[in-house]
Amino acid sequence: MIKDLAATSLGQEEIEAIEPSANFHQVEQQLQITAEAMDFMRLRGEISLYGLEDIRSALKRVAKGSILQVEECWDIATTIHAGRQIKSAMRQLPEESAPLPYLRKNCEQITSLDELEEEIKRCVNEDLEVKSTASEDLRAIRQKLVTGRQRIQETLQQMLRSARIQKMLQESLITIRNDRYVIPIKAEYRGSLAGMIHDQSASGATLYIEPASVVALNNQLRTWELEESREIDKILAALSNLVAEVTVELAQNVAILGEIDGLFAKAEFARRQRAMVPKLTKTGPLTLKQARHPLLDREIAVPIDIVLGNDTQAIIITGPNTGGKTVSLKTVGLLALMTQSGFPIPAQDGTIMPVYSGVYADIGDEQSIEQSLSTFSSHMTKIVRILNEIDHRSLVLFDELGAGTDPTEGAAMAVAILNHVLQKGCSIVATTHYSELKVFAHTHPYAVNASVQFDVETLRPTYKLEVGVPGESNAFSIAKRLGLSEAIIEAAKEEISQEESRLEEVITSLAKAKREAEDEGNKAQHLREEAEKLYQDVREKWQLWEEEKFQLQEKARQEARSIVNKATREADEVLTELRAWAKERPQDVKEHKLSEARSRLEKANPGVTLVAPAETFAPETAVLSVGDEVKAKSFGQKGTVVEVLAGDQYRVQVGSLKLVLDRSGLTKLKSSAAATKPIASVRSRSFVKSEIDLRGKLVEEALMDIEKYLDDAILAGFKQVHLIHGKGTGALRKGVHAYLAKHRRVATFRNGEYSEGGLGVTVVELK
Repeated sequence: MIKDLAATSLGQEEIEAIEPSANFHQVEQQLQITAEAMDFMRLRGEISLYGLEDIRSALKRVAKGSILQVEECWDIATTIHAGRQIKSAMRQLPEESAPLPYLRKNCEQITSLDELEEEIKRCVNEDLEVKSTASEDLRAIRQKLVTGRQRIQETLQQMLRSARIQKMLQESLITIRNDRYVIPIKAEYRGSLAGMIHDQSASGATLYIEPASVVALNNQLRTWELEESREIDKILAALSNLVAEVTVELAQNVAILGEIDGLFAKAEFARRQRAMVPKLTKTGPLTLKQARHPLLDREIAVPIDIVLGNDTQAIIITGPNTGGKTVSLKTVGLLALMTQSGFPIPAQDGTIMPVYSGVYADIGDEQSIEQSLSTFSSHMTKIVRILNEIDHRSLVLFDELGAGTDPTEGAAMAVAILNHVLQKGCSIVATTHYSELKVFAHTHPYAVNASVQFDVETLRPTYKLEVGVPGESNAFSIAKRLGLSEAIIEAAKEEISQEESRLEEVITSLAKAKREAEDEGNKAQHLREEAEKLYQDVREKWQLWEEEKFQLQEKARQEARSIVNKATREADEVLTELRAWAKERPQDVKEHKLSEARSRLEKANPGVTLVAPAETFAPETAVLSVGDEVKAKSFGQKGTVVEVLAGDQYRVQVGSLKLVLDRSGLTKLKSSAAATKPIASVRSRSFVKSEIDLRGKLVEEALMDIEKYLDDAILAGFKQVHLIHGKGTGALRKGVHAYLAKHRRVATFRNGEYSEGGLGVTVVELK
């Protein structure tokens, strides 16, 4: 699948040559390179390697002195062009937002051979013809050829118009045979026209004759054509010499571009499959999250979750045939091999893969008539080989372990094999129908049961893998649904031993309990989501109310200040008039009288300070009663106790809502006295966020927003804020940093850590 996504045969060879590696650091490096290709494609979109050709054989020939063909010259030119295009695309990506060290290093090693490309394209066109402009001699020869062909055409056209010739013609046209211009005449006029016969029709009714009058012209034309061919060879030889000088550089370019084509094929596979590069672990377990087999339709495939390793060395999967047991087993093995080949895997974030020393599988029936091997013998031959090669870092896959022989002996053999492999320290995934292996997985400390579920109502598998629960026996249920008589089913049940019957009952009860627990968990999760949504709604309404209250207070304060300022201005005007009057009549008004009047006016404007009753709290141990005013600690709202419930819980009326809260989450409020406190005009933290999003803005717009935001943040008491400007070209980030460096209230600033958003975020410390 991945090979077919490569654009060239070079990329296909790269993919075909890949083999899984057991070296942790090598696998890690290959996955990092794959991740770079995925990032490059995500940032640049689909990248075309149009023009890249496999020119290696042409380079080998030209290095030995051979002359290149026109097609080979053109392929070399387009390959040089493809290298320049990918190198340019890489340089256009800012290194800050896309480091891509491996790809950048490789692209920079592509040698720019622009002069050679230009020279080839000066001499050769897209139709794979040597241009007349390639040399002055070629231009002159081709001009002669054009003139010669015109003379021949004119001579023959005159003959076609002749009445004597017209009666001889089979068709009135000029054609070419053996590179000579001829006319078609009827066979009966064979000796009536002087000239050379070059061909005849299949029926023999038409002869293609070169009239004697144009033989000399055709001979001259042929001479010029040979001169043209020699001149073209001369031009190609010159181009070949130029190519021979840079064969090493061209070979290196081809190798790099072939590898890049293979990497882009992996990236395209990841895009189509929604695949990801897993995290590697040296000691931890294999952890698959929503993993899918890549050959299944991703829209309908049921993903699996598996943890294998450490305390869970073996997973024993049971369930009905065609239920998905083998697909689950193959998914684990295939994704392990894909990881160790440097391929992205179809799974979700959180997937962690170890690097195994080998993946060993016994899957399917390989019965061979020629080798006289039974099903059991075929399995055992493979298993013996596996047991001789595995070590503590191996992944072993057994499909239908112990099948093909007597059930009792097969089950005993399967248990013994599993024990042996577990003692070696391997990781195991096995499928089986044997009840004995279900018991083994249930009792062994390092093994666990798993099952693929089956819907008895629809008689269809669900393909859902459940780890921790063995598969139920559905034979009787299916038979009953299909119409088998109750008597026969009961008779069959009596044939089952008491121990097996109890085991099946335990399995059924476990499966039922697990499903019920999952249902209850889903209900609890749903209720929790509803409660969180309700809490969020209440909090948002409370914040809106606080905002509205603050705005009303601010409006009242402004109005009050306006009234007082107006009164002050009027008082100043009165004093001015008094002083003027006093100057005119000093005997009537003394200065100390004026001062007393001024003092009285000042006392009339004591300043405006809005006050709010201070909240005073009763001790935490205070008993709550119906009617008590309380404050909910979780979201800071006041309420009234309306009912005392059992278990130290209380029903509290908060606005239009009635909430049941624990005593530990409530604080009793004392009755408010005359104590008051000023309400400062500092913006509440609840209305100022600790971050501002500047993405998509011009630098000038962003700086205006930052200036206002920093003022609000300082008033709200923040010491640290985050400015989100994104990565992009880096221009916005540079502008923001230049502004912050000059801001008097900014202590320090830095780029965000990886977990904070990296280069897309600036973290600011405020004074």
